[in-house]
Amino acid sequence: MEMIIGGAFQGKSVYAEQHYPGVHWTSGGKISKEELFCAEGVLGFHQYIRREMRAGCEVRDLAGELIKKNPGIILVSDEVGYGVVPVDAFERAYREAVGRVCTELAGYSTRVVRVVCGIGTVIKHA
Repeated sequence: MEMIIGGAFQGKSVYAEQHYPGVHWTSGGKISKEELFCAEGVLGFHQYIRREMRAGCEVRDLAGELIKKNPGIILVSDEVGYGVVPVDAFERAYREAVGRVCTELAGYSTRVVRVVCGIGTVIKHA
């Protein structure tokens, strides 16, 4: 598993597509759970978490499931935990869930790259 993370609109998707040209990328906002478990790469993984939570699904065990069922996946996700804490209860729960899931996934990952202004910095390489 590999991850590419960073703030919104920082060039993560372009970076991912340039550095992994043979990967078939899927949108996190549209992918089903079954597709997630066999996808090569997911752009906007945080959107998958939002959709699952909006549907009332629990994402607490998502990282463990994903590493078991699809350990070769490449995930691209926004870091959503910075800035002003949202007033809306769902937005706070979503923000926390993305942080927890991505932290666990980064622990499993062999490589994590943080992209800022289109420039990737490797923050983990195991």
